[in-house]
Amino acid sequence: MEDSTTPKETDSSNNFFNFLSSDLTELILARLPVRSIIRCSAVCKLWHSIITAPLFSASAAAPPWFFLYGQNNIFVKNNQAFAFDPDSNEWIKLPTTLFPVSISQESSFIGSGGFFFNTTANNFSFAPILIPSWRETTPLKFSRLNPLVGVISSEFSSNSNQNNLFEHNLNLPKIIVVGGVRFIGGLVDIEDNLAVEIYNPTLDSWDLCPPLPADFRSGNSSQSLSSAFFKSKFYVFGIHSCFISSFDLNNRVWSEVQTLRPPGVITSFLISCRNQLMLAGLCNNPHGPSFNLWRIDELTMEFSEVAIMPPDMLNCLFDSDEDDRFASLKCVGVGKYIFVFNEEHRRNYPACVCEISSDSKQCRWRRIPDLPEPVNRFHKVISFCSTISLRWILDGEVA
Repeated sequence: MEDSTTPKETDSSNNFFNFLSSDLTELILARLPVRSIIRCSAVCKLWHSIITAPLFSASAAAPPWFFLYGQNNIFVKNNQAFAFDPDSNEWIKLPTTLFPVSISQESSFIGSGGFFFNTTANNFSFAPILIPSWRETTPLKFSRLNPLVGVISSEFSSNSNQNNLFEHNLNLPKIIVVGGVRFIGGLVDIEDNLAVEIYNPTLDSWDLCPPLPADFRSGNSSQSLSSAFFKSKFYVFGIHSCFISSFDLNNRVWSEVQTLRPPGVITSFLISCRNQLMLAGLCNNPHGPSFNLWRIDELTMEFSEVAIMPPDMLNCLFDSDEDDRFASLKCVGVGKYIFVFNEEHRRNYPACVCEISSDSKQCRWRRIPDLPEPVNRFHKVISFCSTISLRWILDGEVA
């Protein structure tokens, strides 16, 4: 007996999405990785309308992505940028059109809080991550190279509201710039390098704040410091010195400088993860090197160990037994992810990620896939971890 059902009818009857409510379909789509959501938006009119609805971006919160930007000081065309999506466990090769042509040896590029930032001797500019719409601000009062840069969220300031954070459809961020090497007439000023400024998007102006404490003078750039936002404060931490201080965003004052150095730590990085401060660092122990995570009490600066990277995974990040092999180890993170990688080209920038559970009691380590070939040779590698906006990606059609 022949089946009288047509192929079209069979496809329709087998498509269980036809029997789901739009609310349930939205819940399912919201659980997909970002790139899968973008692809799904082109499947049919219904899915496109669900995904492009304003409320969908809030329900489909994208995880923080890990970014690597490779800079070649001789041939700009050899610059490359990559983004890693931990949900889909894949690298995305980013088009060079996303970045300003002014990125060079004489500029510093970084990302944070959903934005790219580029600083030169005379200019400061920013753009939403993955959207090539760069905006130049009025000049900083103290131009500088390699500063710490952060986006001040409304949750960090009792005196701000959503309009103060972003204007005109979330296009203008409130930015804090800390430290960096200052320029005077194109030359580096090694004396005055502790300036702190906050960008007012409403007035397009920079407010000068109390400078970074003098304890950080010997290493005040983003190459020697790490930073984290936590509970209305911007924390600054010395990667090698282990000095720590916080800037109160409401009262605009710095706390007393303290030292945060667990036993055996060689180099460490401060991270805001799972609504708590965490320290990630390389330790020199009697039985060999290890990479540890500690939870930090922001009131007492006491620390408690949370996890240790599996030894075989740490060994996979290096290929020699030289004493300085760990100098190229870097660590960034936000949300529930902490990324650790080797910025040396000869290993093709191997990396791993630690995913921390919601109760912070479990940590799952895994290797990150190799970067997509071909990978050029770089003189400098810039790394950062940042949240991304699904709305901006959809508007920019980045897939």
